[in-house]
Amino acid sequence: MSRTWLPYLLLSVLALSGCDSDPHESTVSLQSGHLILDSGHGNGGSAWGLVDCAACHPLSLIHRRALRIRDMVRDKGFDSCTGCHGGNGTRQPRRCVLCHNPDDLPSHPLGNGVNGHDFVKSSREPLNDEQCLVCHVASDMNGYFDINRDLTRLVDVNGLATHYASLSDFCLRCHNRDHQQAGFEITTTALDDPLIAIEDAWRYADKHGWIDGGGRTYAGLRDAYVYTSRVACTDCHVMHGTQNTGLIIDRSDKGASRLMVAFSQRAWPVVIREGDFSQLCVLCHAMKIPLEQGGLDAGNGLRGVHRVGEDCRPCHQHGEALQAGM
Repeated sequence: MSRTWLPYLLLSVLALSGCDSDPHESTVSLQSGHLILDSGHGNGGSAWGLVDCAACHPLSLIHRRALRIRDMVRDKGFDSCTGCHGGNGTRQPRRCVLCHNPDDLPSHPLGNGVNGHDFVKSSREPLNDEQCLVCHVASDMNGYFDINRDLTRLVDVNGLATHYASLSDFCLRCHNRDHQQAGFEITTTALDDPLIAIEDAWRYADKHGWIDGGGRTYAGLRDAYVYTSRVACTDCHVMHGTQNTGLIIDRSDKGASRLMVAFSQRAWPVVIREGDFSQLCVLCHAMKIPLEQGGLDAGNGLRGVHRVGEDCRPCHQHGEALQAGM
């Protein structure tokens, strides 16, 4: 090798070494918890508005510390960048379901089923990128669900973007009678429709909400549930896909968050037929003294609720004061 090439070779090695230890990598991905790029991207914003990620970020080097997603990102290529990092000041679409789909990430989330929270009542299509971003505009994608990081910050009753007190708090900022989100108004004429009445019901009438549900005739709950619990909306309703209407979960591991993990992960099926919700209720309710068919299999292998196989709705509705709030 000619000695004249030696300085260039050393410079090349140093340059590659600098790329391999990007000083901004840990700041952006691990410390700040905020992955959406802004106008400061690059040195003083020099990379803001650029479309070609590969110009600065070799695919073989990115996500070295994000071992859970590194291989998938390399497989999907630069099309996956906008899903987590935004459009970088361009009109490039954010690609969520490129990775979050039943084939690549079947449990993140559990999304199989024809009914999802797609904001279109009659739709039976899988959720698309735009619908994902309504609720998850800037997740930190660290593998741990944090309601105040991974959910879009919606304004509260006072029009302020306050922190969420619970997961249900997030849901109720849309599902209410008088302070729905601009652009996502729920059009219904019935004031007692649970889609808009649930905020008041959950706070003032429904035993699954703030009201103590103890002292009932058919007493008995599965481990980890107590009558003073405030049951999250997502214990019964799943956003990302279910075979049941009303977004009712179709298996135990899609909701019922307080159940023991070993029990829940057995994925007890939930099928709702003509108002018979017994397979849903029996996930958490297991009466200690069987009454009115309480010892019968609800159809999914579990026992513990009454009037199995009948329409529950004449007696049980969200906010129904005559039946103890539910």
